[in-house]
Amino acid sequence: MTDLRSRRPTKQRIAIESDLDRVEEFRTAQEIHASLHAAGDKIGLATVYRTLQAMVDEDIVDQLRTDDGEQIFRRCSTGHHHHLVCRDCGRTVEVEGPAVERWTDRVAAEHGFTEVAHTLELFGRCGPCTSRR
Repeated sequence: MTDLRSRRPTKQRIAIESDLDRVEEFRTAQEIHASLHAAGDKIGLATVYRTLQAMVDEDIVDQLRTDDGEQIFRRCSTGHHHHLVCRDCGRTVEVEGPAVERWTDRVAAEHGFTEVAHTLELFGRCGPCTSRR
């Protein structure tokens, strides 16, 4: 199997990375595709999906599932973190959860598990969106 990180970046991947760097919110592959086309990049939707999945596999991009099951993507900081995401506008805040980390370690140890990974995503409504309602 080829190590994806050792590949020479394609112009499509460079365009996708650049687009992700310009926007802080999580977005769907379709939204990223539309943004690329608006900027003049002729990239197929299937290429956007494949590239995003490769970037998720490489821990370059975070992927979440919304309440309705849709996948959304965003370039994130390094290191373990969680997200607080606005259901209306997509505004995202990276948050640490030391209590969650301690609980995860305790539960894993109680059941004899090691090398446990987890994700925790919080969805709500940000202040500005709450005010608009």
